[in-house]
Parts: sequence; C-alpha cells; structure tokens
Amino acid sequence: MIKIPENIEALIFDCDGTLADTMALHLDAWQKAFEMNGREFPREFIDSLKGAPGPEIIRLYNEKFNDVLNLKKVAEDKATLTKETIKFTKPIQPIVDIALKYKNVMPMSVASGGSKYNVHSSLTSIGILKLFDFILTSNDKIPAKPNPDIFLECAKLMNVAPENCLVFEDGDFGLEAADKAGMKSVDVRKYL
Repeated sequence: MIKIPENIEALIFDCDGTLADTMALHLDAWQKAFEMNGREFPREFIDSLKGAPGPEIIRLYNEKFNDVLNLKKVAEDKATLTKETIKFTKPIQPIVDIALKYKNVMPMSVASGGSKYNVHSSLTSIGILKLFDFILTSNDKIPAKPNPDIFLECAKLMNVAPENCLVFEDGDFGLEAADKAGMKSVDVRKYL
C-alpha cells in the first residue's frame, strides 16, 4: 500500500482513472462522439487531457487541429454516451483501499474534472460515495486542472493547509495542479 507521509492531514482523490476504472468507458464515448460528428478519433490527444472537462477538451482539440467542432454538441454527445455505460464502473482497488483505510481517520475529498452526474454515478457504482466529506466536480464552476483551484477549494472546505494535503491523481494536468497548489501528490499510474 502507498505510504502516507506523517505531515499529511487530509487526502484528495481524482475520480476517473484514480478511484474509478472509467477511462476505457470515457475513451469509448469520446470515440463515438467524434465519429457521430464526422471526425476521426484523436485517441492519444484525448488521452493526454485526463482531468479536463468535456468542453475544454473540444476547445483544445479545435485549437490544436484547426477545427471548428461545436463544443456544446460534441460534449453533450459524449455525456449522453457516457451515461449509458457509467453504471459498469469498476473500482481501482489499491486506491479505493486507501480511501477505505483512512475513512474517519482524516478528512477526504474528491476533486474531479468530470460532471457531478458521472462522478457520483461512478462512486456509487463502486460503493464508496459516502466515504468523502466533499466532492467537487466540473459543475462547481471551478477552473479546470492544471489550475490548482479545485484542490485549494478542497483544502479550504476540509480546513487543512494545502501543504498538509496529499493528492492522488492519474493525469498530468492533475499532478501539475497539485504541485501548483503546494500539495504533495501520488501518481497512481505507478501503482497500477
């Protein structure tokens, strides 16, 4: 199990790819949404944007590929497709085990770029929704990772100094956001 440093007083978890094994579900939904909108699926590009909200992913896609995909339509297509499969979410057990071990030991939050519906559905599907004191999502209108604001807001809500929070992440944007927030982080990809 991952060792928690002694100065840590609170834990913050990303959801998709960290607690919940949803990345394949999301990539499949993105692929179908791109195809529905007459585009080839840029898998590596989309995969590199873990933690970013849907409209931001489309904005960055348009910028990189000099395209004009409709942000709202493609993001809505992807969200509809995801809702059909999110109930099949499986846990990422080594990280879920940490959350289970530290429930009632220290405050814990989820900070996700996913929608409230998807995050709550995923956490419910794997039976851990009630473990967390706070769950922040893209619906909370906090700037997306790599901006540190979602992690700083979790620390504030838990009443813990940022330097005493430990973030669990699977995406480069999330790890960058944790660093900018002055928090220690664990790249869970090293343990899976």
